[in-house]
Amino acid sequence: MNTRQMFVFTGTAHPALAQSICDYLQIPLGDAAVTRFPDGELNVKVNQDVRGADVFIVQPTCPPVNENLMELLLLIDCLVRASADRVTAVLPYYGYARKDRKDEGRVPITAKLVANLIVKAGACRAVAVDLHATQIQGFFDIPLDHLYAEPILAKHFQKDKSDELVIVSPDVGSMKLARAFAEHLQAGLAVVDKRRLSPEETETHFFIGDVHDKDVLLVDDMIATAGSMAQAALMLKDQGAKSIQVAASHPVFCGPAVERLSEAPVDHVTVTDTIPLRDSTAAALPITVVSVAGLLGEAIKRIHLNESVSSLFHLG
Repeated sequence: MNTRQMFVFTGTAHPALAQSICDYLQIPLGDAAVTRFPDGELNVKVNQDVRGADVFIVQPTCPPVNENLMELLLLIDCLVRASADRVTAVLPYYGYARKDRKDEGRVPITAKLVANLIVKAGACRAVAVDLHATQIQGFFDIPLDHLYAEPILAKHFQKDKSDELVIVSPDVGSMKLARAFAEHLQAGLAVVDKRRLSPEETETHFFIGDVHDKDVLLVDDMIATAGSMAQAALMLKDQGAKSIQVAASHPVFCGPAVERLSEAPVDHVTVTDTIPLRDSTAAALPITVVSVAGLLGEAIKRIHLNESVSSLFHLG
């Protein structure tokens, strides 16, 4: 039996999610403070004894990415120096994940660099939800548990599932995710062919499948600028889709995302709380937020008790 104390700490990125995880675990949220020096430098202090403890830091590296990443690194270093027995970085959203390879000359592989920073800071283990590229698991030289929000989202849609439902991937890269949704919901499957013109712009070319007079669920791991989703929705409407819903794990919603989705033929958007949803976004879109607190809380509990986490890894 594990006799170490367990603590869950968080920075300022998403304290509401950290509190929900603690509610699931029936423990208080750890007492830590993130402040600033007059010149803007971050200062972190843990206000309780963690010597010999099993510590988890819940900190999505969402916008502002650099601030939240630096908070995470400082919290890890602080807890290691406070003699915590094990420090686990819990990353509901992993920033810089899109730079996972050299897709052109003279560019960094930032996803690997961030993994190195987390390990170097002193994390013994990591937990992530829906990494943008699954090979990022191999960038960490420590154990990483990769969880998927798809079962939680699929369960949400199961309640009012249409008999004429078709799951659509907005690009080839999300086909595995779309197939998992289709299997869980026993629905049809289709794909839109997307080509990226720049970090902000995409272009749709071809469509494979049948959505005429069907209810469509567009699925992806994240909504950033929403270019892919908006263009896919327009193409699906042209193909005769009866209704169009969007589902994604990470509601990044940067740049023109809200405007694009507002103007696109999208009836509803469903996301998880891996990233805090801005009030302005919630007011501008017909949107539902499904929580991953139970998923992360269960993973944390099993890691602490040295139990298997593999049953939480579900993706078809």
